Amino acid sequence: MVNQSWRTAASRALAQPLDQLVGAKTAKPFRQLDLLTVGDLLHHLPRHLMAGTEVTDIGRLLSEAAEPDDYVALVAQVASVQLHGQAPRQRLEVQLNDGSGALTATFFGGPHLIRYWQGLLSRSERGIFAGKLSWFRGLPQLAHPAFVMITPDGFVGSQKSQLMAEQTSRASFIGLYRQTAKLPTWTIAACIDLALTAIAGLDDPLPAWLRQAADLMDWEAAFKAVHHPASLAEHDRGLERLLFDEAFAVQATMAYRRADRSRQTAVPRPPRPDGLAAAFDQRLPFPLTDQQIAIGQQLAADLARPQPMRRLLQGEVGSGKTVVALRAMIQVVDAGGQAVLLAPTEVLAQQHFRTLTSLLGDLGHGPLTGPASATEIVLVTGSATAAQRADIRAQIRSGQAGLIVGTHAVLADGIEFADLGLVVIDEQHRFGVEQRQALTGRPGSLPPHLLVMTATPIPRSVALTMFGDLDLVTLTQSPSGRAEVTTTVVDVNAHPAWVDRVWARVQEEVAAGRQVYVVAPRIDLAESGAGSRARHQAAASVPSAGLAGPLPPPPPMPDWLTAVTALFERLQTGPLAGLKLGLLHGRLAPAEKDATMSAFSAGNLDVVVATSVIEVGLDVANASMMVITEADRFGVSQLHQLRGRIGRGRYPGLCLFLTAAAPDSAARQRLDTVASTRDGFALAEADLAQRREGDVLGLNQSGRSSSLRLLNVLEHADIIDQARDLAQRQLDQDPELTDPGVADYVQRIESLAEADIGD
Repeated sequence: MVNQSWRTAASRALAQPLDQLVGAKTAKPFRQLDLLTVGDLLHHLPRHLMAGTEVTDIGRLLSEAAEPDDYVALVAQVASVQLHGQAPRQRLEVQLNDGSGALTATFFGGPHLIRYWQGLLSRSERGIFAGKLSWFRGLPQLAHPAFVMITPDGFVGSQKSQLMAEQTSRASFIGLYRQTAKLPTWTIAACIDLALTAIAGLDDPLPAWLRQAADLMDWEAAFKAVHHPASLAEHDRGLERLLFDEAFAVQATMAYRRADRSRQTAVPRPPRPDGLAAAFDQRLPFPLTDQQIAIGQQLAADLARPQPMRRLLQGEVGSGKTVVALRAMIQVVDAGGQAVLLAPTEVLAQQHFRTLTSLLGDLGHGPLTGPASATEIVLVTGSATAAQRADIRAQIRSGQAGLIVGTHAVLADGIEFADLGLVVIDEQHRFGVEQRQALTGRPGSLPPHLLVMTATPIPRSVALTMFGDLDLVTLTQSPSGRAEVTTTVVDVNAHPAWVDRVWARVQEEVAAGRQVYVVAPRIDLAESGAGSRARHQAAASVPSAGLAGPLPPPPPMPDWLTAVTALFERLQTGPLAGLKLGLLHGRLAPAEKDATMSAFSAGNLDVVVATSVIEVGLDVANASMMVITEADRFGVSQLHQLRGRIGRGRYPGLCLFLTAAAPDSAARQRLDTVASTRDGFALAEADLAQRREGDVLGLNQSGRSSSLRLLNVLEHADIIDQARDLAQRQLDQDPELTDPGVADYVQRIESLAEADIGD
């Protein structure tokens, strides 16, 4: 779509490696913050803007701080300076007060440093202090803050604090940056000043008409405004420009991708009235929902066109997406092509294979052993033997296998398709764009149609950004006969006896002829270690709002409840003795996993004890209960997906979240949110609000590959809408992407995708 060289001086300046600007030694610690280029650095915005001429409200600061270890800045009076201890181990405690609250600043060092700090602190009663907020014996403190004292003659402070004084003297606000142990905020600020110099005088990369239509601040002025604002209003204007730039880059990329797709040619795959699809519909053991029928008709029409279909099918848990996808795949087979269903894990691929095989019956055994309209269905995974792989490759190459189900192994060298007509990607968030392109962009052939599926409902603003190049259809209607599911949070600290009742309830469910899932967050106890568990328990106790000091961590959940191997052994010999239990986790051999899933699906196991490998795919109508231990370790979407494994038949479902998280902690509130509703869209909004959107283009989830550094797709939905409209106008005016600035914006996004594919 675009060439591989930057067309504008602005883009070249932003793409300049950081070591060329500040030197290799200075640039090295920036890697920990994923800051590799001048553009990365300029988009590393202050996490806090401090008004240098005001006295900070310490009381308000402490009550509103999000969490301990936050970096804070304040202007306060020095109430007292006290020396404690004897040389050579001494500490200096400085009491800071502004009338609304008090805070202790503590300094440790040798006698010469202590004397130096005492001298500086005695130069004035008022100073600027910045550092990490921590708690010691229930009281707030700043440990080793950087500081300058404000005197009638100017600023006096340590060498590393001089930049703060310089910033204060030239701007109304001082920026404090997210930092690391080896990269203090002062160094970051100094390097940002160099970066601002590097872009000085460069032309704005966006067209003038577009900046005017969006009412945007000038590009260079925007960077100055976010780092050295004269007012908060100026900072907000600068931030608005940077947010728009991110949104526009994504939306322009999506617009040109859609335009490219409209110019591509694909093999039409029209439906046949007397083929495999018709025979399949006649044999379905259940009626399709109205939505399944309507969406099926949309997909059928898309597949019949000579342009490649690009659809995103999002559906609530249990809404029947797999059947919709299978009917589309069968239509392609009827038209002489092949269809691939790509799953992110071997467990899910095997489950899909079993489901499709069961639904197809003898229609999935090929015309040699089945009806004339039948086709062969094969499973491609990494665990197949060499002989099996060779046989499967031959069936795919010859076209004998019309339906292929597999994992990433489908992308491996050696897989040749006779006529690939449709690619279905399940659980798209588990993949990157490289999987899409590896199958849809194969050289020497027309692109196949593409159907992307996700059971994680997507808010509109996310869909516009993450899947803006795909046409969205939504499946919310559950098949008839699905039961309700009740969810309860079990506080193991407040009600320890309830844990015994949980296992008694499992016994009752099995006695009634039903089956149960028990889920734990890790495989074995060694996976996290005692230190990690202690940190997790402490984190789970942090209040979700306010900061009056840390709550004492709750008694930890018994270790045997947190790992599936220990849990399986305890349940098998203890509270669930006598029941038929199965173990399922990612380290088991594929044959063991498949045997356990098959046994559970066939009703030969009462309880399966598993990790989150059962999150998607398993469809056992007789499973009516789920117990999730240490549930606060799972995210909102993951809990919703796990819970979706029960209530898939006619029996009412019961889901229990076991947790040791404090009642007022963010972790507990997350569990309460999931327990309160089964509305996947409401939960998706809550999930996104807590963890942001990760990488919205479906690239690698690392910060380096993330296409968005500043934009929050929930908070900035209006900006995304505006950018989408203007991107379409830009496309209409410039369909060949000749504008150099816009071309660079698009190339920047496409380059991220290409970099991930290369990785």
